[in-house]
Amino acid sequence: MFLPILCLVSACNVDKDQSLSDHSIVYCSEGSPESFNPQTVTSGTTVDATSNQLYNRLISFRGEDNTIAPSLAKSWHVTRDGKMITFYLRKDVAFHQTDYFTPTRFFNADDVLFSFNRILLPKHPFHQVSGGKYPFFQSVSFSTVVESIEKINDYTIRFKFKYADSSILANIASDFAIILSKEYADTLVLKNIKRDIDTLPIGTGPFKLKEYRPGAYIRFATHKKYWDTPSTLEQLVFDITPSNTSRLTKLLAGECDVIAFPIAHKKIKSKPQLQLEAVTSFNVGYLGFNTLKPPFNDVKVRQAVALAVNKQAIIDTVYRSKADIANSLLPKTSWAYDKNTRPQTYDLSQAKKLIIEAGFPDGFTMNLWALPVQRAYNPDAVTMAKLIQADLKKIGIKVLIENSLDMGSFLEQLSKGEHQSVLLGWSADHPDPDNFFTPLLSCSSAKSGNNRTFWCNEDFDNLIQQALETTNVVQRKQLYSQALAIISTEVPLIPIAHSKRFQARKNIVKGQLLSPFGGIDFSKVSKN
Repeated sequence: MFLPILCLVSACNVDKDQSLSDHSIVYCSEGSPESFNPQTVTSGTTVDATSNQLYNRLISFRGEDNTIAPSLAKSWHVTRDGKMITFYLRKDVAFHQTDYFTPTRFFNADDVLFSFNRILLPKHPFHQVSGGKYPFFQSVSFSTVVESIEKINDYTIRFKFKYADSSILANIASDFAIILSKEYADTLVLKNIKRDIDTLPIGTGPFKLKEYRPGAYIRFATHKKYWDTPSTLEQLVFDITPSNTSRLTKLLAGECDVIAFPIAHKKIKSKPQLQLEAVTSFNVGYLGFNTLKPPFNDVKVRQAVALAVNKQAIIDTVYRSKADIANSLLPKTSWAYDKNTRPQTYDLSQAKKLIIEAGFPDGFTMNLWALPVQRAYNPDAVTMAKLIQADLKKIGIKVLIENSLDMGSFLEQLSKGEHQSVLLGWSADHPDPDNFFTPLLSCSSAKSGNNRTFWCNEDFDNLIQQALETTNVVQRKQLYSQALAIISTEVPLIPIAHSKRFQARKNIVKGQLLSPFGGIDFSKVSKN
């Protein structure tokens, strides 16, 4: 009697599991997120796991030409002087309902006020919840630009600015400008667990958090009441797999549908059930110097190291020739790229001369911190560090490689300036060239710890500020060319490569995942 019933139950479970598999995507990611709120971090791993899966922004980038398009704001109006933007919000947009929160109202202007005032106002009840750090916004001096945010009515909100800023719409459309639920925040205040706002997320995005096991996986469920077209998936799983070899093995074994930063491209291409895709990224991999720490407070030392690094060998070995040598901070695809910017050439004899002039005839010992996870802008930081170690040995510099920290500790120590030098990089959050200049090298970014070089140059800052205060593209390009010339002379960092971003997937996974900048987006991805 019992055996047929047990078989029937088993069969039902198999059918259920198969159905779930047919409507699920397993993405093998490279690491664990630092937070579930991208306002508080700039890590690409965190952005990939959160920004486009859990949240929406007022506006967003769409299409091949990356135009700014409506999202939670259905339209907006910019005054002629650029000092005011009024956003007209969508109605009937539902927040996530989860095991830990049930919303009682739709999204409205109060949520926009809460989300941005948390960042802007030091006395806001949630400003200090995760340490008061909002690195992207602090690096672009958001609080300096924004004078106030005013609720006109439940579905109209107005931003007032102290001065015109040509990058402001792009910043509001970035992956960091997500909208949180004020109602959820209010319930956390009553329960005295405000910290949950960044660890147990509530958004309006296409997926909601179901389960998270650090270092193992993130399980998302589809947000059935999503205001835009709901996903056809039942669930999305981030299988956290730091090893690039393990990710490849899981893809070949069918355990992953999509993998991040694939290796063995030829092997993947040889499998008819798989496909390899790539986009030319708005990114830069670089060697940065802590300019507050000797000997890298001396420009001649920085110039000497720049001359001693063999970029071509790094491109050939680390990037397998799947990247362009970086002649400047900007990739050639940026409209502000200047082909006349003087590149840092490979010249050992001149490097030795500068080291002697700087007072180090016998060289010195330095530490070099290597990025502990694989990123598109640096697919193998340890190998890159070893190549640089061999290069600098030729001019008498002994390099000690540091690669013992996990990503969270690594970024925390960098923001405190514990390093002498670091192999890192930047993937642009939007196509405006300011996104390379201000977050990476501005004085405001140095104060927030997001500028890992801690270099602050008033002439450079004035140039990029002038570039933001005009909408004239020709003038902006001229100003950025001057800024690039200062970087080339002062060498706070050495741009090494502009890479492509690769992803491998099963052929049954349909839809666009990658973009030239920002995080991945599974909202329009299906499986059939």
